[in-house]
Amino acid sequence: MRAIVCNAFEGSEALSFAEAAEPRPAADEVLIDVHATSVSYMDYLMARGGYQMRPALPYVPGTDAAGVVIACGDQVTRFRPGDRVSCENWFGGFAERMVAKESFTALLPGNVDFIAGSTILHAYLTAWYALIERARLKGGEAVLVTGAAGGVGLACVEIAHLFGARVIAVVGSAAKAAVVRDYGADAVINHSCEDVRERVKAITGGEGIDVCVDNVGGAIFNTLARLMRWNGRLMPIGFACGEIPSLPMNLPLLKNYSVVGVFIGPWKERFPEEASRAAETIMAWVGDGKLCPHIDRVLPLERAAEAMRAVANRTPRGRIVLQVR
Repeated sequence: MRAIVCNAFEGSEALSFAEAAEPRPAADEVLIDVHATSVSYMDYLMARGGYQMRPALPYVPGTDAAGVVIACGDQVTRFRPGDRVSCENWFGGFAERMVAKESFTALLPGNVDFIAGSTILHAYLTAWYALIERARLKGGEAVLVTGAAGGVGLACVEIAHLFGARVIAVVGSAAKAAVVRDYGADAVINHSCEDVRERVKAITGGEGIDVCVDNVGGAIFNTLARLMRWNGRLMPIGFACGEIPSLPMNLPLLKNYSVVGVFIGPWKERFPEEASRAAETIMAWVGDGKLCPHIDRVLPLERAAEAMRAVANRTPRGRIVLQVR
């Protein structure tokens, strides 16, 4: 089968468009004819060796995809060949065929195409897990999202808005402001030219943030740690700036706020039924138009390295999709 193969942990420079062995589904997996696959920051990190997991080389990158089930393992009960699905795995999506666990797969609504379907599970399930499962978000709370124009960030903005939160979106350029406003941000801060601390104080009337979803890390995290409200939830998701921050523990002590980690992979592994139910709800919301994945651009599969470079430079708004079929 045709695939994008990563031959070394050197990022986009180590990717090649080549033939790869077709995967076989395990007992709890489905085999999928991939029609479209999206490119995430996690894909970039893994390809340069910066993620928590390092697959055996060479490997096929790609977290999220959508396509048609063509075979099922012996233990699979929820899917059958011919089903249109959105699916997710740690890697393997940048190819004509991939496998995914039954619990990492969801039926695609009939009115949702494969391009949009390939962008849903990783971004929206992460946003769901952060805001609904971990933060226990309440309507009216002030939610701040960093990296708000990226795939996960935009999903967090959209779900927080859907649940009635007051959303503050932090972006890195003026060009990204419009899309986060379209997805429900009540206020936008451009950290490249604005003082984040002073802007948050002004926006919240000095009260601070109830829930902070941080995709960036580094100095921004340290600033936001000083802007949390009493009983707030400070949630590190990723470190797109490349710097993992440290937190002076007197800060959460003084305001009784919580630091709540968000790592969705182990949650899905430990609680597959909960994750499946969340995925089904998200798919229903997408089908009903309550959530609308934002596609930055669509490229052919062989231009995966170009897409990964764009992700590395943090220029996309929403997701870049690779069309496979």
